[in-house]
Amino acid sequence: VKVCALLIHAAKIDENYTDKEEEIIKKTLLELGLENEKITKTIQDAKIIEENSNQILDFTREIKNLPEKDKIKIVEALWSIIYSNEDADMYETNLMRRLAGLLYIDSKTMGDIKEKIKEENIKWEDIQHIVISYVNEYYANGNTCIVDKTNEEEQNKNYSEIEKKII
Repeated sequence: VKVCALLIHAAKIDENYTDKEEEIIKKTLLELGLENEKITKTIQDAKIIEENSNQILDFTREIKNLPEKDKIKIVEALWSIIYSNEDADMYETNLMRRLAGLLYIDSKTMGDIKEKIKEENIKWEDIQHIVISYVNEYYANGNTCIVDKTNEEEQNKNYSEIEKKII
């Protein structure tokens, strides 16, 4: 329940608790071994705990003694929650900085996880201008695009046959 309370705390810290964030929390709880039937009750209990708690130490005591792989899953979920709305505000990044120390996770590991999650959240809209720029530069340099040499020869052959029939 404390793990769930921490995840909810991260989701609420920007004052915008979304369905997408709750889905990330549910998925994380399942990955940590919670039975599907217990998820709704766990989230309800965790919301009460989170609302009545005034410090994150209440949540981290239980988590810091978990196996490393579980702590990593939790940190991945925390970053996923934070970047689910595409941006991390100063409260969210401050929370993660404090959690790194409280959960005994070194800054390199924390940074690697953050970058991994950010990369997973990249959307086409974010990179399309870069891709288009590279494509334009490629063609501007006189290059052509041939995906499959055999296919090109077959296409030319087909055009030749059609041309003969027309003439």
